[in-house]
Amino acid sequence: MSLSVIGRSLNQSATLKLNETAAILKAKGEPIIHLGGGEPKGKAPLDAITRAAAMLNSAEIRYSPPDGTVEAKQAVIRYTEEFYHIRPTPEQVMISVGAKQALFFAMQAILNPQDEILFPAPYWVSYMEMAKMIGAVGVPVLAEDGGFIPRVKDLALRVTSYTKAIIINSPNNPTGAYYPPEFIAEIVEFCEKKGLYLIMDDIYHRLLFDGKKPYSVYDFTKNYDNNSKIIVINSVSKLYAMTGLRVGWAIANQKVIEVMTNIQAHTNSAPSPILQAAAAGALNGIQSGVDSLRQTLENNRNVMYARLKAFEGIHVTKPDGTFYMFADFSAYEKSSTKLAHFLLEKVRVTVVPGVEFGREGFLRLSYNTTIKDITQGIERIKWALDPNSPNELYIGERKLVRDWV
Repeated sequence: MSLSVIGRSLNQSATLKLNETAAILKAKGEPIIHLGGGEPKGKAPLDAITRAAAMLNSAEIRYSPPDGTVEAKQAVIRYTEEFYHIRPTPEQVMISVGAKQALFFAMQAILNPQDEILFPAPYWVSYMEMAKMIGAVGVPVLAEDGGFIPRVKDLALRVTSYTKAIIINSPNNPTGAYYPPEFIAEIVEFCEKKGLYLIMDDIYHRLLFDGKKPYSVYDFTKNYDNNSKIIVINSVSKLYAMTGLRVGWAIANQKVIEVMTNIQAHTNSAPSPILQAAAAGALNGIQSGVDSLRQTLENNRNVMYARLKAFEGIHVTKPDGTFYMFADFSAYEKSSTKLAHFLLEKVRVTVVPGVEFGREGFLRLSYNTTIKDITQGIERIKWALDPNSPNELYIGERKLVRDWV
């Protein structure tokens, strides 16, 4: 069978594949503990449901403009003014089918084949594959000190004549690392000086712990008019527990938004107006649910971190935000893919291999679950890996026996 070069080059999403396998096992009655999830467990805000229901009840459901409905764009503009302290014009906003699509369309709008786009490593799994899909080159940049936050110097050393853009994601998936304001200020200045696009993947921007405050690229730029090369991506998925809604947005200069809108018009036309109404309801509605989610996640983080720190041989950095912890398990197994499959097979715990995020030997664990699942999940992992563990472990009435070395 003849397939395109780009099509053959793409890798399957490791997170989605493991989620699919775990779901199949769970449907068969297996006692799965899911520590690999990337979505909040709460319910969508009532304001979102009410607004979507009102549109459904009207029975007036038509095509949306390709850049989004007036209501959704106004909600994004108001939200941006409140949390980013700038007020974009409607022409600088596009509503998309999730943040993922907004990011992909932004790359299509600004990158040519062979252009390079840089991003700190570890990085979200789709950055590399999106670059491949448009013939561009994703360039992960590791911090020289081996940590999760590179210096601007580390990024500068990888800039070439082909470099067109840099992506920053803070707090970061998969590490939960928070890029301090000094770094954001410096990367904004660097990109403006070099004439590079700076894409801010901001979907976790309010999920910060320990009193940390989100800083926007707009806090440091000297220019956010129609000459700006800053693109901010966001969505309602993570903050409002609306991952299935698939509504996100991009804020950029008018020309970039025009091109992104043309791309959207020729692909999916536009997000559903019903879902855009729900997103507007969430953005304009009561925000206490976001604060409640953040507090729950901070508590869950503390529980998982304490248990992993007590796990001999595991090296883990305390996350500043998101709902992910990126832990070094290489003392037990160098191949994170092999280890992730081993844990799912032997003790029915789902995690995501770190190699997918650009760092081998690590696992990404999500604490966006119950305290019970966190404690039992880490207990199962420890039992599976620690050679000093007892030979047997009970999961409910099921007895597991260590039949491996």
